[in-house]
Amino acid sequence: MPRTVAEKRAAFRALHESGCFMLPNPWDAGSARYLATLGFKALATTSSGFAWSQGYADNHVTRDAVLAHLREIVEATDLPVNADFESGFGATPDEVAESVKLAVATGVAGLSIEDSTGDAASPLFAVDVAVARMKAARRAIDETGGDTLLVGRAENFFAGKPDIDDAIARLKAYSDAGADCLYAPGIKTREQIEVVVKAVGPKPVNLLIGGVSEFTLSDVAALGVRRVSVGGGLARAAWGGFMRAAQGLVDGRFDGFKDAAAGNDLNGIFEDRA
Repeated sequence: MPRTVAEKRAAFRALHESGCFMLPNPWDAGSARYLATLGFKALATTSSGFAWSQGYADNHVTRDAVLAHLREIVEATDLPVNADFESGFGATPDEVAESVKLAVATGVAGLSIEDSTGDAASPLFAVDVAVARMKAARRAIDETGGDTLLVGRAENFFAGKPDIDDAIARLKAYSDAGADCLYAPGIKTREQIEVVVKAVGPKPVNLLIGGVSEFTLSDVAALGVRRVSVGGGLARAAWGGFMRAAQGLVDGRFDGFKDAAAGNDLNGIFEDRA
């Protein structure tokens, strides 16, 4: 029996209360439906994976397109969906609040707000501005029922400002501003992970592992991480296979199809969709 939006949001919040869970990132309805067959408890969108599927670079897709994508992923699966909502599609707190309300209306169980500006000369919002934007996101969620999980992201390591102390200060400020879960994409070492988990606890921490890693899920669970997402990792893996096969065609070869999924298998996965 399909779960209601409220039920999915409650289930998503419960996942953050203890343990550590994998949060894979599909980039379209098909990849979301397939991941749901593997027993995952929740999914998260990927701004990069979706952008590439539309022929754009990451962070170059319109708000309307992202909102339509969120609705598509939510409707494709009965699992809770966490939205990669980039920087909230607004520079001012009021603009962020408006965008967040629209995102909540798609039925997502959680959403993240970044503190990156998209400006290479000044890649991060000043902390007071970033906090005001986070408070606006919190207020927007509360005004729409309050059950959507808010994730605060410190983009230091992605924005060319890999200062762990500043990232932690930002995460603590976002926690105080109402973020339910904290996230510093780009941290990789055991020491970085441990210090972030300790600094923002008891609130849960999301860890990004988008490539080959020395860690297993059990390893990072032991460090206190509550959830692990892979960002555009699955999309890049799919693109890697596609690009290798396509280059083979350019060279007149067909060996790139060696590891291709069988059509009958794919039809079997999706045959129940009208």
